[in-house]
Amino acid sequence: MTTDQTDAIRLIQSGLDKLGHSPGDVDGQWGVRTARALKSLLTANGRPMSLAPAAPLPWITEAKSALRKNEARDRSWLVSWLKRDGRSLGDPGKNPWCGDFVETCIRMGLPDEPLLGALGINPYWARNWLLFGQETKPVPGAVLIFKRGSGGHVGFAVGQDDTNFYVLGGNQSDAVTIARIAKSRLLGARWPATFPPRLQRLPTMRPGEFLTTTNEI
Repeated sequence: MTTDQTDAIRLIQSGLDKLGHSPGDVDGQWGVRTARALKSLLTANGRPMSLAPAAPLPWITEAKSALRKNEARDRSWLVSWLKRDGRSLGDPGKNPWCGDFVETCIRMGLPDEPLLGALGINPYWARNWLLFGQETKPVPGAVLIFKRGSGGHVGFAVGQDDTNFYVLGGNQSDAVTIARIAKSRLLGARWPATFPPRLQRLPTMRPGEFLTTTNEI
């Protein structure tokens, strides 16, 4: 997070606190309490936000906190991290954990976001994320669901090139990485129901900077 972003979030937090909607510590970090305070302010004024504030997306902040963690080298850390939302698929070295990763990020970053139907019952099956939130175009932070045979893969959109999306996700080459996944595999893009949308284009990225993911399913 840049200094400018941190300062901007501190200003938002300070304003929320002065208006009686406590965001917790005024620390420049966009977390659950800050998001809830902003939601409380908007509800009190009787108007929903049309667009998300220009601040880090809380579920992406969660995802980035695990970036480069490997299921073998960092097994204990990952097991504990994936359990923070109260449940987990289990050992990431033995299970396809892309859905577990996305669920942890969403539940920790957006605690009021409902996971309904089959998604609530089994968030570990990637294709169930097609039931998440609301449909969107692939934008930064969107949940992207991909096909792979009869299974699939799920992660968060962070960029694109002509033929690939760049996805921040788990179980990508045995780790949390940003990886290239072919656009032709995309099944759908979803946005949280409880967080205002953003009208941003995915940034263009260079194919040579990131590897094509392996072993996601």
